[in-house]
Amino acid sequence: MDLLNAARAVRDNAHAPYSGFKVGAALLSREGRIHVGCNVENVAYPEGTCAEAGAIAAMIAAGDRRVAEIAVIADSPAPVPPCGGCRQKLAEFADGDVAVTLATTDGATLRTSVADLLPGAFGAAHMDRT
Repeated sequence: MDLLNAARAVRDNAHAPYSGFKVGAALLSREGRIHVGCNVENVAYPEGTCAEAGAIAAMIAAGDRRVAEIAVIADSPAPVPPCGGCRQKLAEFADGDVAVTLATTDGATLRTSVADLLPGAFGAAHMDRT
């Protein structure tokens, strides 16, 4: 199963009773495994989880550590990019040149990269004090 189809399939499992905006994400780890996530809303809005964060958490829980590629899909007129927080989460686990495919359920796609989504990302090197 390719990443976009995996993201499309997991999107159906999203818990979005408040917004009705279901999102699915699938990432390929460097170890060659696909990990998926979907958004999970909560009536207390800040307590929800984004699809991208769910896929990253699944990757980490499975023992993988680095993202090789990611796809995100939503029912929207145009491909939907990850929120700012998820862009930072992706930057934690993916090199800047990692491919990101953003898609709509109607078939529109946009290919970009982690670096293009978050130029000037805060990273581990910023913490180095030596």
